[in-house]
Amino acid sequence: MKIVVIGGGGLVGSRVVARLAGIGHQTVAASPRTGVNTLTGEGLAAALDGAAVLVDVSNSPSFEDDAVLRFFETSTANLLAAEAAAGVGHHVVLSVVGTERLAASGYFRAKSAQEALVAAGPIPYSVVRATQFFEFVGGIADAGTEAGTVHVPPVRIQPIAADDVAAGVSGAALGTPTNGVTEIAGPERFRLDDLVRTVLSARDDPRPVVADPRARYFGAPLDDETLVPGDDAALSETHLVDWLKESTG
Repeated sequence: MKIVVIGGGGLVGSRVVARLAGIGHQTVAASPRTGVNTLTGEGLAAALDGAAVLVDVSNSPSFEDDAVLRFFETSTANLLAAEAAAGVGHHVVLSVVGTERLAASGYFRAKSAQEALVAAGPIPYSVVRATQFFEFVGGIADAGTEAGTVHVPPVRIQPIAADDVAAGVSGAALGTPTNGVTEIAGPERFRLDDLVRTVLSARDDPRPVVADPRARYFGAPLDDETLVPGDDAALSETHLVDWLKESTG
């Protein structure tokens, strides 16, 4: 089966491509570097010729409010139109657990807009929402750093490894369209400040971490339920301690 992976050179996309190719599927890693531009439509028709499934794990190059909204709306509209023309039967998109609860953030408003376009579009679809990646904890720390100290709210979080996200997305691509949302998450829950503190310590990063209830998460306020999945989420197997051994060893 031919499967086109938009954002196929990225953190998750490259893993999806390798996983699907490894079990015999014809995979296309589509990105501007390979001549496929979802904002202009360049290369989409050729990439999608004969494809059964499209997987969208792309991300905006800018997180500025207007730019990120423009990226997801334009890119998704172009993908859906090209898929309809090519006869693609399944559109899989990676999103984020808690997106609907993070509307104070321009990035998450844009992800909500992306999901809405896919749901209203002509292609059977599956939305896979993942919790925050272990690999992104450093970025969370950077976003919360003020005068050398990391400020993050002491809320619950259930992070997941990028490899496990790729497994979940690949499974969705090989399954039948759900025409709805499924959630995937890691096996453990932490307080966000404890998680950040643990990862920074493992990386010998000396920044102190403060549990600050007033701190925002990429512009959005958090409570104890914002970042955690529902009871029906599929849980992965990679624990933080094992990921840290692999990533810092």
